[in-house]
Amino acid sequence: MCKLIPPRPTFALDMTEVERKVMQEHANYWKHLTDEWMAIVFGPVLDPKGIWGVAIVELADEQDARILGKNDPVVKGAGLTFEVYSVPGAIVRQ
Repeated sequence: MCKLIPPRPTFALDMTEVERKVMQEHANYWKHLTDEWMAIVFGPVLDPKGIWGVAIVELADEQDARILGKNDPVVKGAGLTFEVYSVPGAIVRQ
């Protein structure tokens, strides 16, 4: 599981134009990863403490997920941070 953390709790509500543009690049990046079967699902989490992003990925190892985060346009250019958590023993629908 990948967690995308914005630079401030109000980010989704008060993005600058530059941040908004980079967020569009971010959406395109993750859409491509979904199309390529690396990401299973991604999107915003409506946490009352502040919206953050989640992606569930299926990759060979955790390092591959970290590389995806490092290459995310919003991590590279809009001050968001990216965390990766293993979910061992997850039960997945067949």
